[in-house]
Amino acid sequence: MENAMKRIGKVSSFLTKYIGIIIICFSVLAFFWRDGFAWTVDYTSVFLGIAMFGMGLTIKMGDFQVVFSHPREVIIGCVAQYTVMPLVAWILAVVFHLPEDLVIGVILVGCCPGGTASNVITYIAGGDVALSVGMTIVSTLAAPLMTPLLVYILAGAWVQVSFWAMVLSVVKVILVPVLLGILIRTLFGCQIQKISDILPIISVVSIVMIICGIVSVNAEKIVSCGALVLGVVALHNLCGMGLGLLAAKVLKVEYSRATAIAIEVGMQNSGLAVSLAAANFAANPLATLPGAIFSVWHNISGSVFASIRRRRPDVCGNSQLA
Repeated sequence: MENAMKRIGKVSSFLTKYIGIIIICFSVLAFFWRDGFAWTVDYTSVFLGIAMFGMGLTIKMGDFQVVFSHPREVIIGCVAQYTVMPLVAWILAVVFHLPEDLVIGVILVGCCPGGTASNVITYIAGGDVALSVGMTIVSTLAAPLMTPLLVYILAGAWVQVSFWAMVLSVVKVILVPVLLGILIRTLFGCQIQKISDILPIISVVSIVMIICGIVSVNAEKIVSCGALVLGVVALHNLCGMGLGLLAAKVLKVEYSRATAIAIEVGMQNSGLAVSLAAANFAANPLATLPGAIFSVWHNISGSVFASIRRRRPDVCGNSQLA
């Protein structure tokens, strides 16, 4: 049994490390084998809820200590998260004169909290993983208010946004599953710890299913406007990481923590963007596309950014929890 768990743990580690490549491979498969994945669209919110529950299971009450031990960095990261990415999304929508559907999708991505993939990328980059986890937790718990509010303010000029309907959506697919996971982890910590190495598989599989479903039902639209969306998504993501890093440097944040902040700001919970688009903007089917493409792109760009940051000699070994 123990050997089997170790093997599963290795598989989980592999899947998490190479999630970008895995998403690309399955996205290509979904593009050509649409019938095999189209069914997953009906369960987008379920898959996201499962992913968030998996995240909650990985959170220990001790993880919240980073919020109090490094409050300055957590605040910098979360403020940048909910200012830089939403504003950049709005600017890109205006500059590129995006159609209504894509405007909604891009702004949704920008207004979402940080994604759990940022924690993995921060680890690979040799950044402060504990800070990354702390920022993800805080921005996620703030999402039921911040995400609907920002979408309401920024996207309201293009389309009617139901603020309270979005609040309810975020609470159902983010807050409730995460808090439930934390509760179960608190009550059954020893048992959960034994399977902690395989928990990332839950999130990986769920996110892959969400993206594959969106790709399969939007294959023709991806061909027609995929290049435009990819360009906007890439600029959005790179601006987020770049401005996040700049903010950290201006505020004289230490190297490994600046790395964590840059990655956290640039990597969004794009699965939430897809789920919110599907649940709240059914009349705008292309609104799910930016989130799906962002999910692929930010893992690729994040991995490249991580390799660049890790080349600096003085960060070797700094990936430990601080």
